[in-house]
Amino acid sequence: MIAKTEEDFTGLKEIGRIVAKIRNELVKRTVPGITTLELDQIAGQMFEEEGAQSAPKGQYSFPGYSCISVNEEVAHGIPGGRVVGEGDLVNIDVSGSKNGYFADTGVSFVAGKGDPKLEKICEVAKEAFEAGLLKAKPGSKKSGLGKAVMNTARKNGLTVIKNLTGHGIGRKIHEAPDHIYNYNEPSDDELLKDGMVIAFEPFISTKDEEVYQLDDGWTYVTDDSFVAQYEHTLIITKNGPVILTL
Repeated sequence: MIAKTEEDFTGLKEIGRIVAKIRNELVKRTVPGITTLELDQIAGQMFEEEGAQSAPKGQYSFPGYSCISVNEEVAHGIPGGRVVGEGDLVNIDVSGSKNGYFADTGVSFVAGKGDPKLEKICEVAKEAFEAGLLKAKPGSKKSGLGKAVMNTARKNGLTVIKNLTGHGIGRKIHEAPDHIYNYNEPSDDELLKDGMVIAFEPFISTKDEEVYQLDDGWTYVTDDSFVAQYEHTLIITKNGPVILTL
């Protein structure tokens, strides 16, 4: 989507506020002993209170209002009876729509007290996002974001997940550009445009560079790694990126 009007900016900021509010509440409520289903029920109630809709449930019939992934699960974890344990690596990913506008956000964090190595990859995921954000300018190559992410990972002795990417968003949950890679892809020479709306989401990994999908048809996992994500929806503008989901 290319945001052009005041109505576009207002609508995008509103749904950005809502999904950020839900994300923050779920992070706050993620304590050892809670189940992922209990967290998702909070998300469902908050969507209803805000007059908004869950994007994965509404657009793809996902079995939950939010995606909640724990430890070996990297993305699209299905809320259920899994109990969050002390020191677990948890990812909360919330996307939604209201009045025809969509926003998407996610964050990984450690529940309770955990391994400093897990805290580190969460910090690096945020650092990689911030490095990519500096490249988010009209007229710049989209591939510059991925190059910044990969460089940040390598600087910290880590790597990235290559088959999970960011994407365009706005009037749909997924739209052009189809991919915003987390590594340098020289052939990806598309230029960022003024008003372009994207979901930028670095995935930082301790070892593996790819995920695979479980038989449930949703959940992406790794064999031998921990992975942290950090995601915001933003509008590319001449005056710098506008982050909608802070």
